Amino acid sequence: MVEQQNRVRIIDSMRGFSLLGILIANMLIFQYGLWGKDEMQLFALSQADSFAKILVNILIESSFMPIFAFLFGYGMIKMKESLEAKGLKPKRYLSRRFLMLIAIGILHSTYLWEGDILTFYGFMGFFLLLFMNRKAKTLLIWGAILLFLIGLMGFVPDNPSDPSKVDDNARMETYVKETITIYGTGTYEEIKHHRNTQDPLGMNGFLIFILLLIAPLMTAPLFLFGMYAAKKQWFKQPDSERSIYLKRMLLFLPAGLLLKSLKHLFPGQGWSIASDTIGGNLLALGYIFAFALLFAAAKSSPWLVRLEALGKLSLTNYLLQSVICTTLFYGYGLGWFNKIGVIAGCGLALVIYIGQLFASRWYLTRFNSGPVERLLRIWTYFSLSGKSKSRVDGREKLF
Repeated sequence: MVEQQNRVRIIDSMRGFSLLGILIANMLIFQYGLWGKDEMQLFALSQADSFAKILVNILIESSFMPIFAFLFGYGMIKMKESLEAKGLKPKRYLSRRFLMLIAIGILHSTYLWEGDILTFYGFMGFFLLLFMNRKAKTLLIWGAILLFLIGLMGFVPDNPSDPSKVDDNARMETYVKETITIYGTGTYEEIKHHRNTQDPLGMNGFLIFILLLIAPLMTAPLFLFGMYAAKKQWFKQPDSERSIYLKRMLLFLPAGLLLKSLKHLFPGQGWSIASDTIGGNLLALGYIFAFALLFAAAKSSPWLVRLEALGKLSLTNYLLQSVICTTLFYGYGLGWFNKIGVIAGCGLALVIYIGQLFASRWYLTRFNSGPVERLLRIWTYFSLSGKSKSRVDGREKLF
């Protein structure tokens, strides 16, 4: 009961909101494949769908997943504080939680869908343990430094005539064309085999190892900013913080939109990757403060209550989106892969999301937590009740 009271409603609601953007962005992967969504010249898109793809790229892609990263960092600090208040050691429980996320993610990516993020989030959690006990100012500084550094890494000159680049493009084209056929018409086993065995990048083990080493640094800024926000008690009093939300929204939203638009306004420029990467993170911050402002103004709205319910069941709903969409698009289901277009895909995402909004609210009137969330809590706390324990006078007591 205490854990439920300690939850920050705006964070659950924001998590529910972020699932809409994540689903719209993932809809491109469901429709065109993880690699195909960036090779749209290989698909016969209408002019309207091509324009819609640009809008999704600017407004949605790379800007809603960072919101989830921010909330992951925020929730990690809140869980740490809750465990410490009960006399428990946070690293032990958090490590169990991260291990379970990795396990669920591996199962998800192996047997269902290639766009899984849970495995990465689990590994990222272990990386973030290095920063868990740092001061808030340290987290802010490291987040800003890493955001600047990954921006610099984006200033990479592109030489299309490079022989290795030509070979890479040919390999990718072959892979995407195979994916169109296999995902659209293949059986479950054929699709799973293709997903788990084919390599469109042709990377050797050493390069993969290097990428795995730098991946946490590339994605760390929003995780660290979320940890900073939790330590500074952001969003605890939304009514009195409206002016702060407004100022930061007006700063980050235009900056993020401008930087993400430059890639499309000036295509082929070497700095476009940098502007898109930094812009995606800044736009995520803009969305965070815009939503906080909305929440403060209309927190009694039934829609925000539904968003809160959706956010509390975010893990279950994320996995359910994969089940629904792979069934709709893959050959062993309705086989809509590469058939309905970007605009229709966005509409379908909205329909699924609204359904989850109402279903989540209905579910939580009958149960305390989602099935996957409950499994995660049982493992985290080694308790069938899914509740943590409080250590009192050297003894453990259910909390």
